[in-house]
Amino acid sequence: MNSSAPRLFCFGLGYSAQVIARGLMAQGWSVAGTCREQAAVADLRALGIAAFGFDGDSRSQDISAGLAGATHLLSSVPPDGQGDPVLNHFENDIAGLSRTLVWAGYLSTTGVYGDRDGGTVLEDDALRPTSDRSARRALAEARWLALADGGVPVHAFRLAGIYGPGRNAIDQVRAGLGQRIDKPGHRFSRIHVADIANVIEASMARPNPGAIYNVCDDEAAAAADVIAYGCELLGVDLPPLQPFADLKGDMSAMKRSFWVDNKRVDNSKIKTELGVKLIYPTYREGLRACLQES
Repeated sequence: MNSSAPRLFCFGLGYSAQVIARGLMAQGWSVAGTCREQAAVADLRALGIAAFGFDGDSRSQDISAGLAGATHLLSSVPPDGQGDPVLNHFENDIAGLSRTLVWAGYLSTTGVYGDRDGGTVLEDDALRPTSDRSARRALAEARWLALADGGVPVHAFRLAGIYGPGRNAIDQVRAGLGQRIDKPGHRFSRIHVADIANVIEASMARPNPGAIYNVCDDEAAAAADVIAYGCELLGVDLPPLQPFADLKGDMSAMKRSFWVDNKRVDNSKIKTELGVKLIYPTYREGLRACLQES
């Protein structure tokens, strides 16, 4: 490996971050980072990633040492009741990289906008989170962005509902979990995991510290429509359409919270500022690709 090659350190090597990491490694980058489950460390190391276990509860000198030499930094670790675990333990280390980091990113969520009764949200709209989880996310995002004042080139990415290989409506239908839930007028925004990587790489190529980007595809859609399209692709019968009001009492608190907010997310900034062309502009293209890959 060329010692001058870019080096990404990623806090939270989960579903999305691993796709980002693999794409960059294919371009000659070196990657290091953390994962919550100790059992996953060996698997990540087998992929060529310098992985460290991090449960969010304690600081590790190994991780501090692993941060050294990073040219790019990404965090996908969600906040908990004590705040952002990464910043709680490594904020000083990260601040100390301000002179060497080229780019840093924080993966947030569109949940920070809260409910807009079907209205459209832009990046400069005021945040009105409706759940404790989203409120914690908004605070963590603000804390990350504040690092830009000290010279850390932080960008925030508000991700819509993530889907992709192994995590999509086709898999739900195949597993018998493809409910068609009807809540008139309600829409969700989504983003294929490959397009998350697409946006991140575009931002890395055009750093703009302090910038915030909505990351979603071009079509907010009813959850029932997505399941119906998955059934169409598989050639199976549609599950019955069930009113949300009849089901919400049986939903977990987390699942029910996703149905509280109803908004459209504007994604024009990633196109105009970063020049992004979505690989999967709607769930239809994305699900067709998922079927081909399954």
